[in-house]
Amino acid sequence: MKKYDLIVMGSGPAGEKAAVKAAYFKKKVAIVEKEPRYGGAGVHTGTLPSKTLKESALYFSGKYDKGLYGIERELKNKASIKDFMWRKNFIIDSQNEEVRNNIILHDVDIYHGSGAFETDHIIKITGSKGEELIYGENILIATGSYPYQPPDIPFDKNRVHDSDTILELPYFPSSICVVGAGVIGCEYATIFGAMGAKVFLVNNNDRILGFLDNELSSELVEQMKRDGIEILFNTSFEKMTVPEDDKEPIVITLKTGEALEVDMFLYAAGRSANTKPLNCDKAGVQLGKREVVSVDKDYRSSVPHIFAVGDVIGFPALASTSMDQGRVAVSHIFGIDDLKEIVPVFPYGIYTIPEVSMVGLTEEQAKEKGIDYVTGKARYRDMPRGKIMGVQDGFLKLIFRRDNLEILGVHIIGPIASEIIHYGMTLVHNNTTVPQILAAVFNYPTLHDLYKYACYDGLGNRSGHKIKK
Repeated sequence: MKKYDLIVMGSGPAGEKAAVKAAYFKKKVAIVEKEPRYGGAGVHTGTLPSKTLKESALYFSGKYDKGLYGIERELKNKASIKDFMWRKNFIIDSQNEEVRNNIILHDVDIYHGSGAFETDHIIKITGSKGEELIYGENILIATGSYPYQPPDIPFDKNRVHDSDTILELPYFPSSICVVGAGVIGCEYATIFGAMGAKVFLVNNNDRILGFLDNELSSELVEQMKRDGIEILFNTSFEKMTVPEDDKEPIVITLKTGEALEVDMFLYAAGRSANTKPLNCDKAGVQLGKREVVSVDKDYRSSVPHIFAVGDVIGFPALASTSMDQGRVAVSHIFGIDDLKEIVPVFPYGIYTIPEVSMVGLTEEQAKEKGIDYVTGKARYRDMPRGKIMGVQDGFLKLIFRRDNLEILGVHIIGPIASEIIHYGMTLVHNNTTVPQILAAVFNYPTLHDLYKYACYDGLGNRSGHKIKK
């Protein structure tokens, strides 16, 4: 039986980064990956594919190009489903190879097959070569998550999909019902909306993306409506009828009694930790709700030498945080004095059309905390760079303290919001003040002017001398 300093279960963003870091520090490391591919959901069914489809939708729809140069050009939305999926498939193949090469470069042993605990130190791998046992002084669970599938929904990978199978569309739908107005549901709703499909987005609440600042959430709703997306608030899925003939509509019945007739259906309401196949009970690893591994602040499970990171431990379940969770866990496993925790201030990026990104406190959170705050806002269309890009909608909103002008939160909706937010992240993390932003010099013209003019707007709100509405 081969023995390792660390066995990593899963080669997704968290598992890969943990494995190669441990190997970099001269530890003997193995990765167990159930698929014949590499990179987990981050590469194959989640982060990168959906974001690539968003860019494909923008390209083929011409959404951000219409009228940009004073003429209406013919749109590219006659593309086939093969055309639409081409870039997504290219990115998956390219990044799969990148992850594989990184693992091999660091001399990490790779085992393909289903891994499960035999004991708290021994992993049994069942694959094409039969069964094999390996021993780990330490074990890191990074097996990710999978889409929740209610038993009363007849998923068929053809017309009825979850957030994994939607990436293998056999054709482009003329209409679609998306159940679940979380991040995944909203992203796909706007992708299909941009491509001209009639979209019904079913939401069991009175708001979408409730963790966002109310103004951003409301603005996203308005822009979705302008793209023809119909959001059905305060209702949920009741039942569905899927005819044998693909040319006949699927009938969706909602809790309100309303019936929808659509070409395709996507269920995007929740994911569960991928721990069932691991036999965690054999190792004494305690699980929480939705089968997540319960861990402490160092990502240590109920068993001292077994750690867990990424989606398998639940919130925040972001590829960005998962990578660093893997690196931090390795620091604690081997006593490496370099990275002991992830900073509490990190951005959220929602790759809808338009993008939404935020960091720090929302206005609602500032109110709840009793903070005396001021807001300032700047719109894309008022910035020279925004005008050059032809952007008509979107804004950046700052929240800062009234007394010392410290930046508490940054919220952006508009093109490349997920890129522009990183400057805002440093502002919140470093307790930067409004005068410090105003003293900074940015390239001109750039979208970073949004920060400066949001500051001026906020100072106008603070003094009662507001120049622009």
